[in-house]
Amino acid sequence: MNLLLGAYLAVHLVYAQIADVREPLTSHLLPRTYNLVQFAVGGPAVAGPTLGKIVPDSWFGIDKVKHFFMSAFIESVSYSALQAAHANHRPALAGAIGITAAFGLGKEIHDYRNPNNHFSIKDLSWDAIGAGAGVVLLSHTIR
Repeated sequence: MNLLLGAYLAVHLVYAQIADVREPLTSHLLPRTYNLVQFAVGGPAVAGPTLGKIVPDSWFGIDKVKHFFMSAFIESVSYSALQAAHANHRPALAGAIGITAAFGLGKEIHDYRNPNNHFSIKDLSWDAIGAGAGVVLLSHTIR
C-alpha cells in the first residue's frame, strides 16, 4: 500500500510541476498528460526552454557522486523514520524508495525550471543507482 501511495505521490508531483510550468492556466487533463509524455520522452531538448542549447553533462563527476550518496542517505533516513513509526520492513522499504524517487524527480524538475540549471537523465540514473545501493544495504540490516 505504501508503495502505491509513494508512486502516486511521485507521479502527482511530476504531473503538477510540469503542468504548472508548461501550461499554468490549463485545467484539462489531456494537454497536461501530453506535456508529461513529451517531457519524459524528449526531455528538455523537446519540451524545455533550452531548445537548441547543448549542455555538457558527463556520466562521472562530483555531481554524480553527490546524487548517489544523497539518494542512499535519503532512503536510509526515510526507512528509519518509517520504522520508527512502527512500519514493518517491506512497507518501510517501499515507502523509502518512493520518498527517494520523489526527491530525485523533484530536484531535476527544480533544475528544469531554473534557467541556470538543466534537467539531467544522468543525474536521475545516479539517483536510482544510489537508491539501489541503499536498498541492498537496508535489506541486510538488523531489524
